[in-house]
Amino acid sequence: MGRENLQQAFGNIDIYLFDQLLKGRFDDCKKVGDIGCGYGRNLVYFLKNGFEVYGIDQNEEAILEVQRLSKEVQITNPISNFSVALVEDLPFDDDFFDLVICSAVLHFAKDTDHFNEMVRSIWRVMKPGGFLFARLASDIGIEHLVMNIGNGRFRLPDGSDRFLVNQQMLLNYTARLNAQLFEPIKTTNVQNVRCMTTWCIQKL
Repeated sequence: MGRENLQQAFGNIDIYLFDQLLKGRFDDCKKVGDIGCGYGRNLVYFLKNGFEVYGIDQNEEAILEVQRLSKEVQITNPISNFSVALVEDLPFDDDFFDLVICSAVLHFAKDTDHFNEMVRSIWRVMKPGGFLFARLASDIGIEHLVMNIGNGRFRLPDGSDRFLVNQQMLLNYTARLNAQLFEPIKTTNVQNVRCMTTWCIQKL
């Protein structure tokens, strides 16, 4: 398959999410929610392959674009599945999704309480046995390069301020949520400027 065909089949998908698709991890999932979906970069494959796809974002322009994408790629997927909402106040029933994607969102938490609210909100809408694929900023590997500015937030070497997790925090959350890792915690270090960590857990 050439690059152009790959782009058509998967869009500009997160490479670590692509890895999970190659492993067949989500083959039996039916309902997929992208929490903080942005412009839909991670939804093309799911729309094209018969999944029931939902998404929320606080950016109204992004939601309009995702609705357009959904209509173009999979006309049977209702555009009403995409709405403006906050992660900590998701407009879905309990135990709703087989798979939740939350990529580059959780590190915008204002503080530890806000992070807890977002994680708990996501967990509420996941079915037992459901999967959470999350990517978020961490201090793993750059602990000595970040500056603590309080309430769980840090200034990164690239000048941005983020809520940062570390490996022990993610393991603690996994245990508290009564979850299990379905993939080891993996971190990408971008030239010691920032680090992005993949947190993949299953609801027991």
